[in-house]
Amino acid sequence: MEKTDYARFQPAATKAARQAGDFLLSGLAQAKKVDFKGEVDLVTTFDRQSEEMIFRELSAQFPAHNFLAEENIRQDNHSDFSWIVDPLDGTTNFAHGLPIFCVSIALAFKGEVVVGVVYDPTRAELFSAIKGGGAALNGRQLGVSLTEELDKSLLATGFPYDVRTSPDNNLNYFSHFALRAQAIRRCGSAALDLCYTACGRFDGFWEIKLKPWDLAAGSLLVKEAGGLTTDLEGREFDLASPDIVASNGLIHQAMLEVIRLSRMTG
Repeated sequence: MEKTDYARFQPAATKAARQAGDFLLSGLAQAKKVDFKGEVDLVTTFDRQSEEMIFRELSAQFPAHNFLAEENIRQDNHSDFSWIVDPLDGTTNFAHGLPIFCVSIALAFKGEVVVGVVYDPTRAELFSAIKGGGAALNGRQLGVSLTEELDKSLLATGFPYDVRTSPDNNLNYFSHFALRAQAIRRCGSAALDLCYTACGRFDGFWEIKLKPWDLAAGSLLVKEAGGLTTDLEGREFDLASPDIVASNGLIHQAMLEVIRLSRMTG
């Protein structure tokens, strides 16, 4: 399919993301019922309601498509098209009233992401990308940073939900990057970290043990903004990979080298 064909799906994704994001924003200051999927893995009623809103909107327009979302909704219609949705990325932030969260919606065609939309309602920022059609922020074309050296780079990362119990918890990579990069930020939303890499606010991002809904839309944004995405080994990133390194491309090999040395030295 051509990019013009993929573009016809973007308005529906945009509408669903805005509706869900505005709903979440309206509940930011409210008391929230919080459940635990794991020791530090939260879910709120807002996650579930946002997911239901998005499913209703997209399934009404594309009833034959597959649907994969973080919380509860799965729909396998054996279609080549699959919607991949994080209805609230940054749940822990949201549960604490911290206004750093977003809605992430992607469409994959035969396993490849072709449309990505990420909406941050607190800043009214809509990030969007179409395969082969570039990336945009609120309709204006965006691109990755031009930083060429790791020691002048601002990086982002996050930590897995089993950080307390698993030795594979990203702390080794974090400590090595802390000594090599200019600074590291931990915002609590992988989707926004990828968007910020796409628009040049971050020069690079890495994280482990993520799910397709965390990465689908944001990874397309980075690529369409001129950046690079791989797994930790430097292989081309795809939705089957739980680990990602995303960058402006200029510091990518340096990031991979830090990861390699981290594994060697522990």
